[in-house]
Amino acid sequence: MARDIRIVAEAELRRVVKLDLGTIDVIEQAFAALSSGKVVMPPILSMEFVEANGEVDVKTAYIPGLDGFAIKVSPGFFDNPKIGLPSLNGLMILFSAKTGLVEAVFLDNGYLTDIRTAAAGAVAARHLAPETVTVAGVIGTGVQARLQMQAAHLVRPFSRLLVHGRNPDKAADCAADLGRALGIEVEVVADPADLVAQSQLVVTTTPSRLPILSAQWLHPGLHITAMGSDQAGKVEIDPAALVAADLYVCDRVSQCAVSGELEAALAAGLMTDLQPSELGDIITGQALGRRSAADVTICDLTGTGAQDTAIANHVNGLLEGTGTLVSA
Repeated sequence: MARDIRIVAEAELRRVVKLDLGTIDVIEQAFAALSSGKVVMPPILSMEFVEANGEVDVKTAYIPGLDGFAIKVSPGFFDNPKIGLPSLNGLMILFSAKTGLVEAVFLDNGYLTDIRTAAAGAVAARHLAPETVTVAGVIGTGVQARLQMQAAHLVRPFSRLLVHGRNPDKAADCAADLGRALGIEVEVVADPADLVAQSQLVVTTTPSRLPILSAQWLHPGLHITAMGSDQAGKVEIDPAALVAADLYVCDRVSQCAVSGELEAALAAGLMTDLQPSELGDIITGQALGRRSAADVTICDLTGTGAQDTAIANHVNGLLEGTGTLVSA
């Protein structure tokens, strides 16, 4: 029996799928579902290509109640820009959760991953950042630096933004882009310690393998979202900061222990007697979040297959009647 599979290219996905409050809500619901214990989400399949300065992750999850489940393949080959190619690409395949048949293929080149990752940062800010954020800061100058701050601004509309990056020219470009996108004052800051000192909300968006944010920089009323550590060996936050914070939260503890900030802390002999909360548990009220405006909170985002399944189902609904249908 012939059936139709929807195939959608990046250009159409960009036209239809936006980083807005609706998308943030979809990703928040995915975190809440994770806290139920009913989501089936295997460990991330991850490979590193040392010779090519590349990596690839494969993520998936089944969320009861959703019509489909997604398998996402996300390669990142970071020398590609030297030969005129993008560093990130990939695709999502949406399968029926009832029959296992392919429903859609999203040739997004990483766009949907970028959107759901930024939305996850906004969910963390919504539940963990102070109610009032006047100044925000971002360490990193790439696509996620831009998207994370646009998403954070939707839930904590700060009036001033600070940007720090290793390359001053890239930092200036990032600041200019965000200034235009948000319509607020955006400033490049040469010293990351100064950026943290002035901010109530900080997002780190780098592929660093050495801490770039010191525990000594923590101050009352600070929230940090660390989203760059998504592979073993990566670390952005001084492990001592996780202990010093009033609250350290994971998107998934089992993932953060092997590929997030928690990995470095455990290797340093820290956090071994503590069981961190998960973001979904805070959303659903099963765990306490920020208890006062003076709390220091840190959220460790490694990216989950539940997010991919959630956004793939969301997108499939938005795309009803569009895309190229292929008979299979």
